[in-house]
Amino acid sequence: MIFKYKGIDKNGKNVKDRLEAATIDEAKAKLRAKGIIYSFLEEDSLPFYEKLKFKKRYKISAKDLANLSRELAMYIRSGMSVVAALKIVASHYESNKKLKLFITTLNTHLDEGENFYAALRKQDVVALPDFYVESIRVSENGGILDEVLLELSRFLKEQDRITKEIKSAFAYPSFMIVLSLVMIAFMLTYVVPQITGIFASMDQDLPKPTQFVIALGDFFSNNFQIILVIIFVFVALFSLLRKKVYRFAYLVDYTILKLPLFGKLVLKSELARFSYIAALLTRSGVPFVQTINLSANILSNKVIKKLFVDASKQVVEGKLLSLALHHSSVKIDDTFIQAIALGEETSEVESVLSNVSELYFEENRDKLAFLLTLLEPSLMLFVGGSIGFIVAAMLLPIFSMSIQ
Repeated sequence: MIFKYKGIDKNGKNVKDRLEAATIDEAKAKLRAKGIIYSFLEEDSLPFYEKLKFKKRYKISAKDLANLSRELAMYIRSGMSVVAALKIVASHYESNKKLKLFITTLNTHLDEGENFYAALRKQDVVALPDFYVESIRVSENGGILDEVLLELSRFLKEQDRITKEIKSAFAYPSFMIVLSLVMIAFMLTYVVPQITGIFASMDQDLPKPTQFVIALGDFFSNNFQIILVIIFVFVALFSLLRKKVYRFAYLVDYTILKLPLFGKLVLKSELARFSYIAALLTRSGVPFVQTINLSANILSNKVIKKLFVDASKQVVEGKLLSLALHHSSVKIDDTFIQAIALGEETSEVESVLSNVSELYFEENRDKLAFLLTLLEPSLMLFVGGSIGFIVAAMLLPIFSMSIQ
């Protein structure tokens, strides 16, 4: 539950904030531990939709988590304790209630004697990636918390940048596809039926293209609402099945990998993400088997994710990762397997993984740029060709009348 309070802190300053606790007694105990004498304390009467948000862990964006990690790393590197660093960082998020509550909750757990890793595990405000929390655990034990926080910040920033690049790259093609479909649907539903009334008085056979467009227009105008309902139901059902049914999601991801051009882009993107985080975890001192599992958890494609999880089980039994991947049922890039084998042979897995991630990120960036260069004129041709065909089909009977 979320409680709001007012009071005076141990420095004599008036404070007003919120904290997370299971009961009001636990909230009182947490305030006492922080040295706050409260004058007001009650459960926060949030709107219903806000309560639902807090009951469900808030999903922090990669950008926010990267900025938070970078700030903490800077303060810790300057000689501050984690508690002092968090208190300073909390003042930078006054406008973001959820993030401020997250930082305040961490501070409460730290005041109770927990270490930073335990505080991250116990807090119930923000859903953090497993690889992030495990990196904190290992780095805290090894005394390199500031270094790992900086590395995590760089990784999260890179992921945020790549995501934004892909979204912006596909924004124009997506807009063109939607616009073209809307225009074609409008012409078939409203324009074509109005023109067909002219042809009804003609005592002649209509050309085949005209008959096809008229039939298509009649179908759209008579079933427009049904088509919209079918599209909505299909999208909703597809999303639900992909989210709830593992086999369905696995089949979709497997199909995506088999697509020409897009399949290789997705595969190399997933391998690049795996390599980057695996290199980071290896550098932090996480055991290699655990590194494989944690790195696999950040992958979106369930086929590739299962491939690495299965491979980690074979690594536990003493098999090399490169051999486990080579003999797997799913075929992945040979260059990746050869690079892993070289790293295992020379005991330089971390540096090899870093190089592979950079190579694949750059390769994907070039391929994506080339693909978009081809996609834009193709969409223009599709839009122009579709509308041109409809217009030409409507004009053909008029031309045939003038010739006669």
